[in-house]
Amino acid sequence: MWGSEPLPRVAAPLREQATDRVRSAILDLRLRPGERLVERELTESLGVSRATVREVIRQLAAEGLVTVVPQRGAEVTKLSASDAADIYEMRASLEALAVRRFVQRAGNDQVRELRRAVNDIARSANRPNGEVGDHLEAKDRFYEVLMAGSASGPLQQTLAGLQARVRLLRATSLSAPGRPTQAAEELRAVVDAVEARDADAAADACVRHIRAAAATATDQLTA
Repeated sequence: MWGSEPLPRVAAPLREQATDRVRSAILDLRLRPGERLVERELTESLGVSRATVREVIRQLAAEGLVTVVPQRGAEVTKLSASDAADIYEMRASLEALAVRRFVQRAGNDQVRELRRAVNDIARSANRPNGEVGDHLEAKDRFYEVLMAGSASGPLQQTLAGLQARVRLLRATSLSAPGRPTQAAEELRAVVDAVEARDADAAADACVRHIRAAAATATDQLTA
């Protein structure tokens, strides 16, 4: 069972702990798209009240990771291939702009930090028996550095609205055999162009990376 251990009693409120636990299970694909979230089962597995479980479901529904279906209840959001295509096209435009802004605005220390982040992605991809969650964490760090260096509040706010669905699709694509290694190489090309301060080449490499991810995710969604 994905959440069979009761939550530890630490400083963070139980609701936040429970939300983090269920969110991680969704993004690591231990809870699969379309799988029902039964209140009673969540209450027992997490060791929290039904009121807390309902708050968790409301929060994850607001993030787009959970869908509440009339007469059925809550289930893990299952994105259609057409929804995924739209999200990836939005990502391609927005992240290509973020890369351009990074080239224009980031300092040398931030460029070096981006290189370290992509090296971490490559190490995660090449780790024997690497988990999807490890790859996701490494990629999260890469995008944190990228967005900070882009120094664009509007871009960060717009992408934040897509974050949960983007991460769900990222988990889907990275679960395909060989995709983590391929993604690492694609992002290396982005960083190579960034280091050369070539905004056009960096943006083009970013778009190629996202379109490759889109093709992989679409194959996974339609399999």
